[in-house]
Amino acid sequence: MTSSLRLGVNIDHVATVRNARGDGYPDPVRAAEMALAAGADGITAHLREDRRHISDADIDALAVITRRRGRPLNLEMAVTGEMEAIALAHRPHAACLVPERREEVTTEGGLDVAGGHNLIAPVVRRLADAGIRVSCFIDADVLQVAAASAVGAQVVELHTGAYCQAVRERSRHAEAILGRLKGAAREGARLGLEVHAGHGIDYETVGAVAAIPELAELNIGHFLIGEAIFIGLGPAIQRMRTLMDEARATRAA
Repeated sequence: MTSSLRLGVNIDHVATVRNARGDGYPDPVRAAEMALAAGADGITAHLREDRRHISDADIDALAVITRRRGRPLNLEMAVTGEMEAIALAHRPHAACLVPERREEVTTEGGLDVAGGHNLIAPVVRRLADAGIRVSCFIDADVLQVAAASAVGAQVVELHTGAYCQAVRERSRHAEAILGRLKGAAREGARLGLEVHAGHGIDYETVGAVAAIPELAELNIGHFLIGEAIFIGLGPAIQRMRTLMDEARATRAA
């Protein structure tokens, strides 16, 4: 079991609200500063090709404030030449390679690393050579875990969306999906990868995910931004942090 579980806060959807009116507020950079003050271990932002939420200027500013505070910026990015150039220009602490389709509402599944080896491996190498820690966002599939290791990624982030949706729908498949997450996490650790998880996690689902002993980090965004409407961003993050810590402590006991 990893000694502690980090929390990365994704601030994309502060930008979604800002962009709905085309004004300068709410400011996702201010949200990032508040998240760090509330106990987030790092900031995650997805610069999509269509710029539907986070903008290039946001990445510029986030790179500055995270570097100044000594906290990691995790840049989620598609495997494209444009995004690679942006990552190499900013050199964030981490780059998480994700699938991206313009018609999707949000990321709907993991990156097919096994099928895209020849495209992905050179990008991973160039990013890693620049000192960027490279992660692949994948489904909980041991074949994809092995493929991520084969392309040279240092980290895998397991897509928890299917599990979280199954819990919310009270599906009888939830435990089986959780079992696949656990199996993929074990395989990642066996291969020497650092294992993260994220997508769709809320207060109801975080406990079971956080208790997976091989996980080193959770990345959570949409739920926290939504909860902040009611209780504030700081308290929402602090509550999530408490639930994560409780789940990890219970597992260790």
